Amino acid sequence: MRLLIQRVSQASVTVEQQTISKIGKGLLILLGVGHGDGEEQAAFLAEKTANLRIFEDDQGKTNLSVLDVKGEVIVVSQFTLYADTRKGRRPSFIDAALPDVAAPLVERFIELLRSHGVPTQAGQFGAHMHVEIHNDGPVTIWLEK
Repeated sequence: MRLLIQRVSQASVTVEQQTISKIGKGLLILLGVGHGDGEEQAAFLAEKTANLRIFEDDQGKTNLSVLDVKGEVIVVSQFTLYADTRKGRRPSFIDAALPDVAAPLVERFIELLRSHGVPTQAGQFGAHMHVEIHNDGPVTIWLEK
């Protein structure tokens, strides 16, 4: 499981000209599921994300988590995080899990974030989405398990 986490001042997801998710201060997470991923990876990464100290305190140090700042999260499924570009010019996505495996794990990750007390919204699995990100910092973190 791979996460690309962006600290945002605001973010939204639109599908077919309808805004389906919108947050203020928090995190926009692009999540990819690979072969062999399961509950262990989802649980580890949800706990890590909820407590990851990437927000600034009063002294400007990154000492606060999304929980500490009472932020929100949007999770967007993105199989392209498993792109293999080593050969040719067209990425291969063979390492990404199939939708029947990936979709439940994305939902499980969202449930686990919520269980840690993080208000969490989502994109729409498999849809063509327009994701608006106001990256704050910018701060972008890659997590993998």
